[in-house]
Parts: sequence; C-alpha cells; structure tokens
Amino acid sequence: MAFNIQDFITKQVASAVGTVDVPSAAKNQVLNGLTESILGSLTQTATKAGGIEQLKNLLTGTTSAAASPITALAANMFSKNILGSLGLNAVTNSALTSLVPGIVGQLGGILKDQDGDGDVDLNDILATLGVGGSSAAGSIIGSAAKSILGSFFGKKK
Repeated sequence: MAFNIQDFITKQVASAVGTVDVPSAAKNQVLNGLTESILGSLTQTATKAGGIEQLKNLLTGTTSAAASPITALAANMFSKNILGSLGLNAVTNSALTSLVPGIVGQLGGILKDQDGDGDVDLNDILATLGVGGSSAAGSIIGSAAKSILGSFFGKKK
C-alpha cells in the first residue's frame, strides 16, 4: 500500500492536539484546521517555483522543520485562518501554534522509507497532495484549500 501523507499528518495532529487543553466545542475545528493548514502549506509549496526541492529537503530531513518555510507557512495559515475564528485564549492559541513544528518535524526523513518496503517516494506524496495527477487527492486538497481560503476571506460555511 502506498504511503498517504494526509493520513500520516492526521494521526500526528490527533496525537499532538491531545497534549493541549482544547475546549471540546473547538476540538474538531482545531484538528481539521491544523491538518488542513499543514496539507495546504505542503501543497502551496509543491506548486511554486523551487517548491518541490523545498518539500524534498524537508521530507528527507535535509532541512529541519524549525528552519523550513513550509512550517512557517503552515503555522501562519493555522493561526490566521483557524485560530482567529475560534476565540480561544492567547495561551491556548500559542500552545496550539507551537505544535506545528513538531508535527511537520515528524515528516522529516519520511522519504527514507521507514518500513523498508520501498513504497514511500516523492511521487506518492505529490499524488496525495494533488500535485501530479491524482484527481481524488486533488479533490481532497481542493476542499481543504477552499475551507481555509473561505475562512481567510471571511466567508461563512
């Protein structure tokens, strides 16, 4: 079975968010928003000039998550597009935003094929992100991007 970066990120987000005291009414929005922000950051990066190389450097561990512009973009998207609309206190917002580098850091070295079966490669990841021809993945990412951009421009769902 091919590696699915969306599933991987979703699991990492769920684990990380469990360490922060988030009001139950906001939990699903935080989980989905954090996942969408990280995926959106990866997708935006992959589609810009030089982005595939940045993505490759992050996923091979060549660039640390803390130093990656991908991480900064994900944190910015999450903070502006999700946290801004939830009305949580500053301490909770800061704690949630500080999870982003750790979650993105879990992606470091993922292209080294941790389970040894040879099925994790950049093409799998690009297909999951909708960059490279997977219409199903593109649809998922497109929905996530619309959600994030909709909240960014103040549209209500």
